[in-house]
Amino acid sequence: MLTASTSEFLTPAELRDLTGCARRGDQARVLAEQGLPFRQLGERIVVSRYHARQWLAGESVTPSKKPKLELVR
Repeated sequence: MLTASTSEFLTPAELRDLTGCARRGDQARVLAEQGLPFRQLGERIVVSRYHARQWLAGESVTPSKKPKLELVR
């Protein structure tokens, strides 16, 4: 049974499903090759659920580097 996750980040199992790889190094390689933004925190790879959904929908995935203050009024 599938359940909706409320976490902002993919679980380790979801990351394995997405990349098809169990080893972190292989996961990082696949993510980088596909242009999916991720962070490596020690032994953990962190992928935003939002970016994964964008990528799966075929949208351009570009992580923001800094806030766009010109949009704030």
